[in-house]
Amino acid sequence: MKFLCLGCDEVMAFAERQVPGDGTMAAVFVCGECGREMAMLTNPMETQMVSSLGVKVGGRTVPAQPMEGVRTSLEGGRDDAFVEGEVDSGAAGGRSPGASSGSDGGPPAAAPPPGPVEWSPEAVERLGRVPSFVRGMVKRIYTDYARERSIRVITPEVMDTARSDLGLEGM
Repeated sequence: MKFLCLGCDEVMAFAERQVPGDGTMAAVFVCGECGREMAMLTNPMETQMVSSLGVKVGGRTVPAQPMEGVRTSLEGGRDDAFVEGEVDSGAAGGRSPGASSGSDGGPPAAAPPPGPVEWSPEAVERLGRVPSFVRGMVKRIYTDYARERSIRVITPEVMDTARSDLGLEGM
């Protein structure tokens, strides 16, 4: 993506990146010809999406490495990341990632219940309004949220609660 100065029809250069700490991000660009500046502001959800995709905002400090895009998109990927009905058994003997025994030496924390999470027709309709290029990721976030809380049916109310609990309510 490039930004053009309307006055000069020149490609604007990246000047600085600001991350104020509230989940937003601003990127400032400047025209090398006339000095005009412009800023692009992302909301917390956009910032999180850009970060999760591995997009680097701003100039490089080192030259690009051969096959860098391919290597970074493959590392840590899972074949079943967006497959419906799959249950992540985790690497710890069937427990979900992060599950452990209680700090008091008690039994291990319970894993999310196996089995599919259903979507109400209203939730499916709402999910359909999410841009297609992130719909799979959004569906996975809500499905994981529901499984972790033993919620069997995702409704718009569950989606609203998840957005609030996950700090995404401003989206």
